[in-house]
Amino acid sequence: MNDLSGFQRDLLWVIAGQDQPSGQQVKSELEGYVDGEINHGRLYPNLDTLVNKSYVEKGPIDRRTNYYAITDKGRESLRNRRDWENQYVSME
Repeated sequence: MNDLSGFQRDLLWVIAGQDQPSGQQVKSELEGYVDGEINHGRLYPNLDTLVNKSYVEKGPIDRRTNYYAITDKGRESLRNRRDWENQYVSME
């Protein structure tokens, strides 16, 4: 997961928390967290990177829309990242 940007990690967290969201659903959810709008030219290349690195799988919903789903590799990477973060930050 250290090969991902912060934005890509955020995308991965959003995808992991939803049931096969479309790109637009991921965008809407993440825009509720970040300050500002996420444009098409930023969103889809980063989603494709997650697919190409096997963190996420992509499939068709209809002719124009794809879904995204976290893979086992993606879920394990998030778990490992959380464990690593927890070494340094205690939320108590």
